[in-house]
Amino acid sequence: MEGRVPAHPSLNSSYIPATLNNYLSSVDEESEDQSPSSASLAVRYTPDDRYSLVYIIFFLMGIGSLLPWNFFVTAKSYWLYKMSNSTEEQRSGLSDYFESYLTFASTVPSVLCLILNYVLVNRLSPNVRILSSLFVILLVFVGTTILVKVDVSGCREEFFAGTLASVAVVSGASNIFCGSVFGISGHFPMRISQALISGQAMGGTLSAVASIADIALAKDVTESALGYFLTADIFILLCIFAYLLLPKLAFSRYYMMAASITIPGESSAGGETAPSQTPQLKPILQKTWVLGMSVFYVFCVTIMVFPALLSGIQSVDKDSGSPWTNTYFVPLAGFLLYNVADFCGRQSTAWLQVPGPTSRLLPALVVCRSVLVPLIIFCNYQPRDHLHIVLFTHDVYPIVFNSLLGFSNGYLGTLPMIYGPKVVPRELAEATGVVMSFFLALGLTTGSALSLVLVHII
Repeated sequence: MEGRVPAHPSLNSSYIPATLNNYLSSVDEESEDQSPSSASLAVRYTPDDRYSLVYIIFFLMGIGSLLPWNFFVTAKSYWLYKMSNSTEEQRSGLSDYFESYLTFASTVPSVLCLILNYVLVNRLSPNVRILSSLFVILLVFVGTTILVKVDVSGCREEFFAGTLASVAVVSGASNIFCGSVFGISGHFPMRISQALISGQAMGGTLSAVASIADIALAKDVTESALGYFLTADIFILLCIFAYLLLPKLAFSRYYMMAASITIPGESSAGGETAPSQTPQLKPILQKTWVLGMSVFYVFCVTIMVFPALLSGIQSVDKDSGSPWTNTYFVPLAGFLLYNVADFCGRQSTAWLQVPGPTSRLLPALVVCRSVLVPLIIFCNYQPRDHLHIVLFTHDVYPIVFNSLLGFSNGYLGTLPMIYGPKVVPRELAEATGVVMSFFLALGLTTGSALSLVLVHII
């Protein structure tokens, strides 16, 4: 029809296409003698996000989506104590490769759970998927908190296996939660998706800060771990309450209502999906495969070296006796620095979105990050059983490389994630969010497998 506005939302739209208002106007003209429906009135004006509450809630849920994994990863001194009943770095098969096993155990179920999430996207409501996954995470973390005070010196291997199983369950539930939340964020303006992704980086930063505070303040490692995991328990409860508040806000109801309205003739070719059917994958991949592969490669490179390699890089002056080079070097220069840089990179996308979704520069920059892997390998990673060469013999090198890794991960990982749901028809936005999360999880799984190889090679 002449003058028809395309149904595809633009990248900078509020995610309510002009055709929606045109359709509602035509409905009103056909039924002008009747009082206007509540649905048409609801979509005629755009409510404000008062006090930025919706932004804050998605930011909090972003924190909650990766907080469990970050709390498991950054509690290195606690796991070392549980595996050897000592805080000293005694060599053992469990302690040497624990981060690699932990990463692998957390990423493999992620892919399977995201496939399940995609199948269930139109069969189970987001409320069911999000709340059930949060309760599973809370249950596992409460169990982990209780085990802090349990003596496992006589069954370390069983504790090790149980820990990996807990990580797998938490990771699977976290990915269902993350994929579902990112899916519904696709119905909102782009700033809401950006809030969710920035929150994920803040989750890592908070876990690193909590770990450092516990190391500094607690009398022993078990007291530190107890306070550490209790913090995670409280925050998961906060995420549950925040999500329950979301439907009560007018700004949230407006966009969720608009997402549920079906406009006759608006569906793209081959993209229409019945409410109870699994969304068709082909029209999504046609629009997003380059963005998806960019997400895959960004997180594959990152997880190859973080945390397995970066947590093993020691200060070249470790024997000096300084707290900085001994106690705090890994928590500060490893975990905290990476997460702060990652947060800065993700937050930068709120003001700068370059390159665009169709630019060839975006995948080119993603591939260029590969150079960081050999640079980090030749820092002072210990123990080294096979590759004994250390090229970068100053503490400033891993700090610079870690900063570049974190910032580029945040910026180049966020751009394609927020572009994805915006370059497809409106009815495929939630499914596309799940698909983009699948590419992310697949990158993490591949990278974690490669990190196992790297650690054994070194």
